[in-house]
Amino acid sequence: MSLQIIMTDDGSHSIASGGKVTYHSTFGALQESRHIFIGAGLLPVLSRGAGPIAIYEMGFGTGLNALLTLMEAEGSGRAISYETVEMVPLGMEIVRQLNYCERLGRPGLQPRFERLHAAPWGQEVEIVPGFTLLKVRENGAVHRLRRLADIVYYDAFDPATQPELWEEDVFWRLIDRLAPGAVLVTYCCKAVVRRAMEVAGFIVEKLPGPSGKREILRATKKNSLFPHPFRP
Repeated sequence: MSLQIIMTDDGSHSIASGGKVTYHSTFGALQESRHIFIGAGLLPVLSRGAGPIAIYEMGFGTGLNALLTLMEAEGSGRAISYETVEMVPLGMEIVRQLNYCERLGRPGLQPRFERLHAAPWGQEVEIVPGFTLLKVRENGAVHRLRRLADIVYYDAFDPATQPELWEEDVFWRLIDRLAPGAVLVTYCCKAVVRRAMEVAGFIVEKLPGPSGKREILRATKKNSLFPHPFRP
């Protein structure tokens, strides 16, 4: 698979796969991740209380979402466990060229960013005090979370590229491994995706999107400890 670093409109890098599929919005990788996954997902959950938080990311990719989350964890003092899957990890030769720390005005974060990528697969490790990372090299359609998650960053490639990751069965399997009141945020707002989430038991809402994207989705697990009474 041919991977190429590209520049997005906000000056941050992304990756183009095969010259067609990009890992982020070309309108801006950094602003997209901040708006969707941090602004609509992490920050509202952080505001709920003071306990530890478990996050699951569907698709580790460039590690940008993990980097931004690590920054928030350090700033808030909250303990965060971060679990993610990825089938095709980036090589360190590409990682070292990504300009996220520079664009964030935090070049000193580069060693931590590289540590996220260099962490061993299948083993939970502490990246910094209070932030642990578990990377699993597995298809997200069948992955079973090690612990109940409070937040899901659903950052898989779009349904046209990875249709198997947007089907009802995946959301059924996922919701059973989420804590009551957990939220899932994603850039994808297709009607078929909304319906799949709703069938699985999520309460789904549309939110304003970042630049170049009119709307995004946030789905919330109903505040119940009981299993689903009926599954089609």
